[in-house]
Amino acid sequence: MLEYTSMATVNGGNLKKGMYIDFRSQPHQVTMTQFVSPGKGSAFTRAKLRNLKTNNTIEFTFKTTEMIEILDIGSRELVFSYVDADEVWFMDERTFEQYAVDKKLISDQLGFLVPDLKVYILFYDEKPIGVSFPPKVKMKVQEAPEAIAGDRVNAGKKPVTMETGLTVQAPLFVKTGDTLIIETDSGQYVSRAN
Repeated sequence: MLEYTSMATVNGGNLKKGMYIDFRSQPHQVTMTQFVSPGKGSAFTRAKLRNLKTNNTIEFTFKTTEMIEILDIGSRELVFSYVDADEVWFMDERTFEQYAVDKKLISDQLGFLVPDLKVYILFYDEKPIGVSFPPKVKMKVQEAPEAIAGDRVNAGKKPVTMETGLTVQAPLFVKTGDTLIIETDSGQYVSRAN
């Protein structure tokens, strides 16, 4: 079942990264914001916006008093299935319906796609526009080099390769076959999984 957020507005001073807005009658995702309060004059928000239809990115400055329409975005919990040449495929566990998401939408997070990972796919006009990953994922270490005694140059960390090919800086005690918890926002090691 597709769940929708209600249509609302926000002023330019409250614009945040990750929001989906109607800008010049086109759907856009806010990819960066910077609130500026100069000594003289009115405060404003500088933002980068990605057009959801063309994938082009622009910069725009919003006045703090300017009202911006938030888009009606739906989300659906789906399970990762597989990756092909151009798309990442997800499945609805209840209906077994398959959904394809353009690889470009999640190119920087492909390394977190482990089997049976549950994510939320965001939809606008029934078209996938983004993927919301859980904050942390469990992954197996595919390859971990042996720690070198006395190595203090790397501050007790070494690069390990995860099952998806992702490289993570992990503590020296991590071995091949261990299961680790990794943050999806930063790609940083959190802990070993039990």
